[in-house]
Formats: sequence, structure tokens, C-alpha cells
Amino acid sequence: MKAKRRKFTAAFKAQVAIEALKERKSLAELSKQFEVHPNMITTWKKEFVEHSSVVFETEPPKTDFDDERERLFAKIGRLEVERDWLKKISVKAGLSVKEWTM
Repeated sequence: MKAKRRKFTAAFKAQVAIEALKERKSLAELSKQFEVHPNMITTWKKEFVEHSSVVFETEPPKTDFDDERERLFAKIGRLEVERDWLKKISVKAGLSVKEWTM
């Protein structure tokens, strides 16, 4: 029976390549630790170094978190303006400003 070919994620390959670049362990030790042939580690290390410039060339993709954050900051700004306006009106109407302070 033929063995199934293993597939590795990009994150795993990057982790192995970074460990190889650190040179704290030999290829044989890394091969044993990650259960990968030393030639694969060498290949991944070479690819990692060759394509490392891409990280600095492209702008990181904007996440939904960033959009939500910007929307919430805009809302906070609007609410602060409204609160300040209400404080000003309440002083003119003779209401206590102490009720508005937080």
C-alpha cells in the first residue's frame, strides 16, 4: 500500500524555516523534531528567505476589526459632541451640570 503524501500548511513551513534560520539546532535535529526530511527544511528555508521581501512590499489587508474600530471611534466622537451640546443647553436652561458629569 502506497503511503499518502503529507501536506503542510504555510504556517508550519514558516515555523520550520524560522527555526532553521535561527541555527540553534542542526538540520538533523530539526528533521527529527518536526518529522520532515532535511532536504524539505532546506528548501523551505531557501523559499522563505527569497520571498521575505514580499512582507515589506505589500500593505497588510484591512480587517473587519479595523473597520469596526473606525466606526466606533466616529460614533464616540459624535456622542461626545452631543453630550457637550446638551451640557451647554442645560446650563442655559438652569439645570445642574453635575448631573452630566461622569
